[in-house]
Amino acid sequence: MLSDELQTQWDARYAESSAPPKVCQALCDYAHLLPTQGNALDFASGMGGNALLLAEHGLLTSAWDLSPVAIEKLSELASQRTLTVDAQARDLILNPPAENSFDVIVVSYFLERQLFPTLLAALKPSGLLFYETFVRDKPQGVGPSNPDYLLKQNELLRLCDGLVVRAYREEGLIGAMNEGCRNVAMFVGEKK
Repeated sequence: MLSDELQTQWDARYAESSAPPKVCQALCDYAHLLPTQGNALDFASGMGGNALLLAEHGLLTSAWDLSPVAIEKLSELASQRTLTVDAQARDLILNPPAENSFDVIVVSYFLERQLFPTLLAALKPSGLLFYETFVRDKPQGVGPSNPDYLLKQNELLRLCDGLVVRAYREEGLIGAMNEGCRNVAMFVGEKK
């Protein structure tokens, strides 16, 4: 099965990694928009940098990823920091979140276009989606090269149609190329 192959690939990558998990730039830049309470999901969490920040912010945090290795590392980090994170290894495509189940969903560096309607439906009213991933118009040699995993210009806005845009950033290939966030699109939207 494809998901078994992907799990094996990601397990190997996370097993080799000794780097601490990172928080995506969109969540760092716009953490001030987070609610003071509620349920949050770090979707395709990897080792859970986003989940740890959400838990530190006081949200009831879940983290889901295909890789049991990543989930185990996240659980250890959360325990070391005395944070509560409900970390689960699960196939995200076969087991997406239920409707109206989260106040905050964060997705970083994961792109499965078919899941956008499900992710938007999983937000509670006034819920926030933080989304960040690679774009096609980026400097060479950074991120994936397969266009299936790269956003077209303004595609993230179209995929999140129906949410109120609270923040958006996609800089493209103009101006001083050694400055800014050139490789990604970042979106924060609110469900009304």
